[in-house]
Amino acid sequence: MDPAEPFALPIDGELDLHAFAPRDVASVVEEYVRVCRERGILSLRLVHGRGKGVRRAEVRRLLGELPGIRSFRDAPSSSGGWGATLVDLVPSLQRLPD
Repeated sequence: MDPAEPFALPIDGELDLHAFAPRDVASVVEEYVRVCRERGILSLRLVHGRGKGVRRAEVRRLLGELPGIRSFRDAPSSSGGWGATLVDLVPSLQRLPD
């Protein structure tokens, strides 16, 4: 598979960011949040890993700027702890079919 070739992500409320280059994380998260809202998926789990917290900080900064974000927080320890962020979305006025 060509890494430059687009591919379909499952839209199920869970996104593991380990598969993406750091330069792509913001656009992937932004698009994923948008599509989830449009499909009525309002509880998300974004897995960014623990590491030094750089990707976590980037994801949190972006979530603070995006429309339609109700809240976000660390996942409980059984779901990744501070290596994952749980996000609650505001329903979108526009709904796409699943």
